[in-house]
Amino acid sequence: MSKRDDLIAKYAADLKDKCGVNADMDLLTKVTVGLGPSIYNADSSTVSGSDEKELETVKNNYLIKKLGLKDGADLDKGIAKVMDTYGQSNRNKYRAVVYYLLCKHFKKESVY
Repeated sequence: MSKRDDLIAKYAADLKDKCGVNADMDLLTKVTVGLGPSIYNADSSTVSGSDEKELETVKNNYLIKKLGLKDGADLDKGIAKVMDTYGQSNRNKYRAVVYYLLCKHFKKESVY
């Protein structure tokens, strides 16, 4: 298996163990591929749930630019819900898992 396949398997395990979600492997793979080389960097592969600047970046770069959603309070609520689902106490929130959960939350699977 390639390094990317190993990471996708790790993300699927995280979804199951920490979020109680059975991953749609096809969508998870597409989300992971869409993140490009950032999944291999220790800093960019995770999302800090307590860093407002980072959450703004997720909102602007992923929800608005990638998924085509309109800015509003519902985006912040969606991000907060995903962070709660993933577990606020969980230190390592993988970006691919967060993006996957956001994609499912906003029902934007068709983007991929």
